[in-house]
Amino acid sequence: MGLKKRNKANAEFSMSSLTDIIFLLLIFFMLTSSMVVPNALNLKLPGKRKSNTELKAPPSNVVIKRNGTYWMSGKRVTLNRIEKAVRALGAKGRPVSLILTPDPNVPNQYVVAIMDIAFRYHVETILQDPY
Repeated sequence: MGLKKRNKANAEFSMSSLTDIIFLLLIFFMLTSSMVVPNALNLKLPGKRKSNTELKAPPSNVVIKRNGTYWMSGKRVTLNRIEKAVRALGAKGRPVSLILTPDPNVPNQYVVAIMDIAFRYHVETILQDPY
């Protein structure tokens, strides 16, 4: 009696379910990526100016110490005083910049507070390394 087994392994792989899954993932990532809004700060690093316009007024320098105190022109100032100075800089109508020098260990909220003020009054902010 010669009985043969007719159970052969099928070596084919069905790609139809895999392509459906990949297509759905592609749609999902395309939809979610368009909803992402970048939370970036508009920072200018020191270097050459790209435009031909030069600064007509000397830039102001704000130093933020480790304990969160603000210093402008060597004097300790409050956030309200800095806002008044930045408002005066922005009101001149000329391209001016504010040099921001934070201590490396200062919390980001102090840096963002200054940058928010500068953004409101259209003053360019340059982040300078303290060292």
